Amino acid sequence: MTSKTDESPISDDLKAQIQAMTFEDAMMALEDVVSRLESGGASLEESIDLYARGTALKAHCDAKLKGAQAKIEKLTLGEGGPVGAAPLDVGDSDRDSNP
Repeated sequence: MTSKTDESPISDDLKAQIQAMTFEDAMMALEDVVSRLESGGASLEESIDLYARGTALKAHCDAKLKGAQAKIEKLTLGEGGPVGAAPLDVGDSDRDSNP
């Protein structure tokens, strides 16, 4: 097991690996983390490590999605304003308003 500093629950190497991942790779890794945590077979220490990794993966996926959203919004705006398409809303507002 790699040693970690008290300030960060994950190593710098792991942070770098996650930052290099595509959105799809990070989502698959996050799904694996969730599956392993839900199975209940991990020790307490491993569960904490998995949770920290999952948190970092989620943050990376969120950042990738926000970057994609910004690109879509930029593409839908012309020099003179809107081109005819509204910015993409990736929030959960539709799910929250429909019971």
